Amino acid sequence: MNIQAMMKQAQKMQKDMMNAKEEIDNMTFEGKSSLVTVEMKGTKELTKVKIDAEAIESDEIEMLEDMIVVAVNEASKKIDQTTEDKMGKYTKGMPGLF
Repeated sequence: MNIQAMMKQAQKMQKDMMNAKEEIDNMTFEGKSSLVTVEMKGTKELTKVKIDAEAIESDEIEMLEDMIVVAVNEASKKIDQTTEDKMGKYTKGMPGLF
């Protein structure tokens, strides 16, 4: 394989990687705990928090705060997993590139 063909292949792979990353960035991921549902963009920007107000009593605020943390972390893990699934073929097992 000559250098020109290798460069063309590398450019195509770079374009494919950027398209995959853009696709992930535009996806919405949901995380849930028993009282809280959150939505995050693939960029890990929190876009929505929904609290089941009927299930909460005034003395449960601390538990609610913990549930928000759980839901946000779950959505973040989903983003990380989707990124690894889609980008892993490009990074060949080198985590942390995206």
